[in-house]
Amino acid sequence: MTPAKRLLDISAALVLGLLLLPIIGCIICLILLRDGRPILYISERMKTPTQGFMLWKFRTMTTVATDSGVSGGDKTSRITKNGGYLRRFRLDEIPQLWNVLRGDISFVGPRPPLRRYVERFPDLYAQVLRSRPGITGMATLVYHRREESLLATCRTPAETEAVYERRCVPQKARLDLIYQRNRNLCLDILLMVKTVFRRVRIH
Repeated sequence: MTPAKRLLDISAALVLGLLLLPIIGCIICLILLRDGRPILYISERMKTPTQGFMLWKFRTMTTVATDSGVSGGDKTSRITKNGGYLRRFRLDEIPQLWNVLRGDISFVGPRPPLRRYVERFPDLYAQVLRSRPGITGMATLVYHRREESLLATCRTPAETEAVYERRCVPQKARLDLIYQRNRNLCLDILLMVKTVFRRVRIH
């Protein structure tokens, strides 16, 4: 990561964190009142092919001890009262500003994968994770809605896993590598702006 990219990350995270403080407070209160604790969902993701970190999100599902893998249609019944709204507007990702400040992730880059997928596809993620993972990125903008629609039809964890590995991992990696070959500060700013306007347009 270049010093300019890191400076952009820190500046944007601090500004957004301050601007979003009232929303953060409201979300915390809503989760506590309607869904109870825990407020946060904290899960290991990979920063490099060998180095993990704990990614923060607002909790949007009921907790179960056996939870694993990506979210598909098999987990729909676990979405909490607030969870659907938070997911729809991506508000569950606000706590990742802390991960940006810590340097775990950037604003722009490949979405940080679970360890199980890095171990399942080591050669692929050895290339993808040459870029610092991010909150948004080319794959997020281009493929996220397609991924959601594919996984929403899955009814078992095994089906979700199979669809994700066969149809999502390769497509997202292809887009992540296109970003990697062309990345620069202007492209990062463009993708950040497109992310904001895409969410406004969709919702």
